[in-house]
Amino acid sequence: MYPETVEDVPVITDVPQPDDAHDAERARLAQADSGEQEWRAWGPYLSERAWGTVREDYSEHGTAWDYFPHDHARSRAYRWNEDGMAGVCDDRQTFSFALALWNGTDPILKERMFGLGGGGGNHGEDAKDYWWYEDSTPTHSWMRWRYHYPQAAFPYDELVSVNGLRGRDDTEYELVDTGIFDDDRYWAVTVDYAKASPTDMCLLVSVTNRGDADATLHVLPTLWFRNTWSWGLPGSDRIPTLVADGARLVGEHRVLGQIALSGEGDPTPLVCDNDTNTERLWGLPGRTPYPKDGINDHVVNGADTVNPAGEGTKGALHYVLDVPAGGTARIRLRLTRTAPPPGGSRPPAADLGAGFDAVYWARRAEADAFFRRVIPAAASADEALVARQAIAGLMWGKQFYHFDVQRWLDGDPGSAPPPAGRRHGRNSAWWHMNSFDVISMPDPWEYPWYAAWDLAFHCVSLARVDPGFAKDQLLLLLREWYLHPNGQIPAYEWAFGDVNPPVHAWAALKVFEIDGRQDHDFLARVMHKLLLNFTWWVNRKDTGGNNVFEGGFLGLDNVGPFDRSAALPVAGVLEQSDGTGWMAMYALNMLDMALVLAQHDATYTDIATKFFEHFTYIAAAAYSQGLWDDEDAFFYDVLRLPDGSQVPLKVRSVVGLLPLAATTRLTSTTLYRLPELGARLRWFLANRPGYADVLGARRLGPDGRQQRLLSMVGPEQVIRLLTRMLDPDEFLSDYGLRTLSRAHLDKPFSVTLGGQEFSVGYEPAESTSGLFGGNSNWRGPIWMPTNFLLISALRDYAAFFGDDVQVEYPTRSGTKCTLDEIADDLSERLIALFTRDDWGRRPIYGACQLFQTHPDWRDLIAFPEYFHGDNGAGLGAWHQTGWTALVADLILTLRAEKDPKGRR
Repeated sequence: MYPETVEDVPVITDVPQPDDAHDAERARLAQADSGEQEWRAWGPYLSERAWGTVREDYSEHGTAWDYFPHDHARSRAYRWNEDGMAGVCDDRQTFSFALALWNGTDPILKERMFGLGGGGGNHGEDAKDYWWYEDSTPTHSWMRWRYHYPQAAFPYDELVSVNGLRGRDDTEYELVDTGIFDDDRYWAVTVDYAKASPTDMCLLVSVTNRGDADATLHVLPTLWFRNTWSWGLPGSDRIPTLVADGARLVGEHRVLGQIALSGEGDPTPLVCDNDTNTERLWGLPGRTPYPKDGINDHVVNGADTVNPAGEGTKGALHYVLDVPAGGTARIRLRLTRTAPPPGGSRPPAADLGAGFDAVYWARRAEADAFFRRVIPAAASADEALVARQAIAGLMWGKQFYHFDVQRWLDGDPGSAPPPAGRRHGRNSAWWHMNSFDVISMPDPWEYPWYAAWDLAFHCVSLARVDPGFAKDQLLLLLREWYLHPNGQIPAYEWAFGDVNPPVHAWAALKVFEIDGRQDHDFLARVMHKLLLNFTWWVNRKDTGGNNVFEGGFLGLDNVGPFDRSAALPVAGVLEQSDGTGWMAMYALNMLDMALVLAQHDATYTDIATKFFEHFTYIAAAAYSQGLWDDEDAFFYDVLRLPDGSQVPLKVRSVVGLLPLAATTRLTSTTLYRLPELGARLRWFLANRPGYADVLGARRLGPDGRQQRLLSMVGPEQVIRLLTRMLDPDEFLSDYGLRTLSRAHLDKPFSVTLGGQEFSVGYEPAESTSGLFGGNSNWRGPIWMPTNFLLISALRDYAAFFGDDVQVEYPTRSGTKCTLDEIADDLSERLIALFTRDDWGRRPIYGACQLFQTHPDWRDLIAFPEYFHGDNGAGLGAWHQTGWTALVADLILTLRAEKDPKGRR
C-alpha cells in the first residue's frame, strides 16, 4: 500500500487492441456457455443485506425486520446467506469476500449498508448509504464499485429518530440531509476487480480523501466462509479453516479447496469465527471466544476478540491509511483459488506487481471495447454512461439465493424449533421449493430476493450483453423446484403465492429475438412449462368461467380505491382489466411461440390454434362483460355483485392501458404455411361475427403481403384510447407515462361499498394512503416496465399500420405523428430522466444540489424504482436497477442504425 495521486497510476501499454479486446470478452462468454471454462463461477453474488429478510426470520408473526435487525447483523451468523459491501463469492457461496471500513469515529465497522423499513418513517425499505455500481462485464472479468463514506461519525441514531417522527405526508430523512457531506469531508472509495482466470481476481481498492485536512481510514478486506456447521445438519458439520499467513489469509474448505487473499504492504491479519456472539445478543455462552463481531470489537474498542493464533473462519487484512487532503491511497489485493480439495500445501506467493498491472489494464481495455460494440455510436457520451451503469447494476444485482422452504418451516436440528404457527403461515404451501442458485435480483439491498415478473424484465436487458444467462434465468423459475405443482410461478419470498403479472412468455420472446431467433430449444422448453402456468391462470383466476380475469394486485398496488388482493368490501368478484389484458397478451405470446416452433415441428400447429381461439375468447369478453366503457373510451375494473349487477370502478390508470399490449400480427405467409390455423380464422369470421373486432383488421404489410391484426384493442379503439394516454392532462408527462391519470388530481375517484367510502386520487410522488402497509405507491407515478410494454405495443401497431395511421401527439397539440414517432419520443422522455438537461441537471436527482452539481457525484447514476409524475425525481428503492435498467434497452434501440427502409 502507498499513498499516491491519481496521476501516479502507472500506464501499461501492452494491452489488447479494441477488436481483440472485444473478442476476448465474447470468447469468455462462449467458454462459460459451453462449460469449457466457468467464467461466471465467481461474481458479485454476495447480497448487500441478509438481515431483515424472510429467510432469516423465524418469528411467530413474520416480523422480519424486528426478528433480525441491523444491530444483530455484525454479531449473528446468518442461516441462509451472507452480506457485505463491494462483495464477491462463488456461485455456491462457499466463501465470501467484502470490504469493511472504519473512519475512526463510528461506533461500529462499516461492514454493511444501513437503512430503515416502512415502520421507521420511510416509504418502504430505504437504504441510508450512498453507493453505485459503475461497471461490470457479463463474465465479471472487470467490475467497479463506488461508495462515499463520511469522515464524521455515521449518524445512525439521528437517522432513526428523525425518520421515526415523520409521517406519510413527509419526505424521508436521508443521509445527505444531515449535512455530513458538507465541506466534502468524506472518503470516495472505489473497488476494481479484474479476473486473471475464473478463480483468480486482482483487486484495486482506491480511497480518496475529499476533505481539506489530512485523515486516517482503516480498510479491512475481509474473507470468510458461510456458516454451514451450526445448524446440526448431517454432513455439514465440518468446519473449514482460515489462517493468517503474513500479509495474506489462507483458507481450506472440503468442497472449494484452498483459497488465498493476499495483500501488498504490511497489513495486520485479524482472524475470528463466523459464529454468533450469543453472549452479546442473549447473555448465553457461545461456541468461541472470537465470534463474528470479534474483528469489529478489536478494531473499534481494542478488545481481545481476535484469535492470537490467527485461526478461524473469518479474517481481515487490516490497513491503516494516513491520506493527505485531496490525496489517494491504493491497495492491491489478489483473491485466488490456489488448489483443489483437499488443498494442504502452502500456496505460492501472489503476483501483486507487473503481472497484476497487466491483468488490470487488459481487462479494463477489454471492457471498454466490449461496450463500444454493445452501445451504438449514435448514443451520446452521457447516454452511453447511463446505459453502461444500468448494465453494471444488473450485473451486480446477480445474487446467490439459498432457501429450502421445507427446512425453513421445520427448523434445524441444532436450533430451537420454529413457532407452530409457521406451519400455516407465510409460504407454508411452497414446501417443495429448494433454491440454491445465482438469480437476478431487483436490488441487492432494498429487494435482496428475486421477484418473478421483475426478473422477466431484467432478462430483456440482460440479453443485450449475456443472452445465455438471460435464457437460463427465465428457465430457472419454471424448473420443478420453483414452479408450484399446480403451475403457479413463485412471486417473491415475502409471499410466493402472490400473483405476479404473466410476463414470462413475453420476456422469453424478447430474449429469443435479441439472441438472433435461432435457439428453438430454449423457446420449446419455456413453452412446455408455461402451458402449465397458463392453465393455472385459467383455472384459478377466471372464477366465473367467462374469460375475464381477476388476479389481485398484479403489481399495481397503488392505482385502485381498495386493496385488490384483500377481501372485497362487499360480496362479489372483481373482474380486472389489467388481469384480462395480461391474459390476452399471454395467449398471444404463446401463439407467437407456437408459430415459431411450428416452422420446425408441425405438432405445434394445434397449440397455435388453441391459443388463437383462447385469445379471441378473452379479447371479446372484455367488451361483452363490460370492461370497456365506450363513452369514456377506456377499460375499467368491474365489481360484479351476486345479483348479477355491475359496479364499474372508473379509475383512469395504467390498468386500463395495459390491454394495448395484447397485440400481434398474422401474415399471409404464416397462414399459408399453417393452413389449419388459416381455416380456423376464416371459420371464426364466418360463424362468429362477434369476434370480428379483435380479428378483422387487415391490410398490406411493408412486404406487400396481406397481414391481419390480432388485438384486444381494435383499430378504432386504439385511436380513442391513445387520445387519453397521450394527453398531458392525463397520462403523458415530460418523462414518460404516469401510472395514474392526472385528471384525478382535481377529481379523485370515489365509490361507496358496504357503507364505506373508497377513493383514489392522483399523487405525483409517495402516496399518503396507508392502505398497503404505509406506502401504497410502491409502483409509482412513472414506472419503467409498464412504459416499456406500452412503447413495445406502439411499435407492434406501427408495424401493422405503417405511416398511414397518425395520431395527435400530444393530444390537442395539433401535431400528428406516426406510432413509431410516438414510441421514439416516449423513449426519449424516459431516457431524459437520467441524462443531463440543458442546465446540466439529471431529473432523477430532483432538488438535491450535491447530486446535481458536485463533480464527484453528478455522473454516478442511480436507477430508482419509479419517478415523480410531474418532475421525474427518483422515488422508491434507490438501486432498483432491475427493471429500471430497461432504459439501457431503450437507448440501444433508439440509437441503433436504421436500414434503408428506416427500420431498426
